[in-house]
Amino acid sequence: MKSFIYIILISLAVLAGCNGNSHKLEAVSTSTRNKISQRKIIDLTHSFSKETVYWVTSKEFELDTVYVGETDKGYYYAAYNFTTAEHGGTHMDAPIHFSKNGQTVDEVPLENLIGDAIKIDVSVRVSENPDYQIHVEDLTNWEKKENTEIPDGSIVLLYTGFTKYYPDKMKYLGTDKRGEEAIKDLHFPGLSPEAAKWLVKNRNIHAIGIDTPSIDYGQSQYFGSHVILFNENIPAFENLANLDKLPENGFEIIALPMKIKGGSGGPLRIIAILDK
Repeated sequence: MKSFIYIILISLAVLAGCNGNSHKLEAVSTSTRNKISQRKIIDLTHSFSKETVYWVTSKEFELDTVYVGETDKGYYYAAYNFTTAEHGGTHMDAPIHFSKNGQTVDEVPLENLIGDAIKIDVSVRVSENPDYQIHVEDLTNWEKKENTEIPDGSIVLLYTGFTKYYPDKMKYLGTDKRGEEAIKDLHFPGLSPEAAKWLVKNRNIHAIGIDTPSIDYGQSQYFGSHVILFNENIPAFENLANLDKLPENGFEIIALPMKIKGGSGGPLRIIAILDK
């Protein structure tokens, strides 16, 4: 499958070289619109607001009004300030989050954030156990079902179904308390360290994502999956939305976090692109 993002980049390059030729511009623009219209774009991002779910020890999202309304010069103007933690809502964990020599947000290659993706659905198992840890068997079962190995360079998305609880903290996190004392009450599914180890040893993936607050399950104390993945510079996307709308393969991901120099993570806008 030809990457959608490469189509856009090629079109922009052609546009840049058109030297004002309106007919060429119109032709390229029409071609690009036609290509876009043939694809379906699904937003996998939760909006940021006072409802956004953050880790229980992180600063929550705040939006302060600078000005909203008509100015004395007769035009409408709106501006806000926001403050937030790196890790909350739909966001990316950069490898340095749990790896001393791991890449920071601004160092993660774009090639790891854009590309073909697959979805592994474990929602049935999670419905039976909200503390479920995704096993190696879940990964190999996907391969058996699809009659292929997880492709090289894939972005792997783990669908637990937990996004249906977002932003209800009691159901999504297991607690609505804040602070260190709340950590013991966290309950949600995640990727087992054994499965993370199998992925890095046996498959070549570029990134991984999940529709829960963390790639490790809620009761984890040592964050083994974070450590294993991040030591291999594999970033993680957390608190994803709308994974239920994706097929199990045959789609592409564009995941672009706020480019925070030296950051351990950042707010993420992530979309999936698939054929209609």
